[in-house]
Amino acid sequence: MEIRLANERDLDDWMRLVRKERDSFPGLETEAALTEHRETVLGFVHRESAICAACDGRIVGALLFSKEENMLCYLAVDGEYRRRHIAEDMVSYMLTLMDPNRAIVVTTYREGVPEGIAARAFYKHLGFAEGRLTEEFGSPVQEFVWIR
Repeated sequence: MEIRLANERDLDDWMRLVRKERDSFPGLETEAALTEHRETVLGFVHRESAICAACDGRIVGALLFSKEENMLCYLAVDGEYRRRHIAEDMVSYMLTLMDPNRAIVVTTYREGVPEGIAARAFYKHLGFAEGRLTEEFGSPVQEFVWIR
């Protein structure tokens, strides 16, 4: 397993993973939304804010983050590769690129939403604490905050 910054050559395989896991993320329901997401990923790649996990030449994990906002923006792992600490390894790599003097924020589904059970447990396991309730892509979400 290789955890590294993504590059433009990874984009098609990255989007294969996004398509496969898109039901877990609000805002990726349509082809137009997926096309827009592809452009967003490309921007993150150019800013060196896209991390991938590659296994046997295939992208099995994807993470987008904002250095400016100290935010984890997107995290997905192929269902066939879960429970192998891939997400944790990608987050650990991301932390080395973030401002150590600022809190890190991520949003996920609110408590009680079945799609968010695993994500909420994962972020709590890493030491993130529940924060304010908000909304993204028309979906109610909750911030989780991690302070070093």
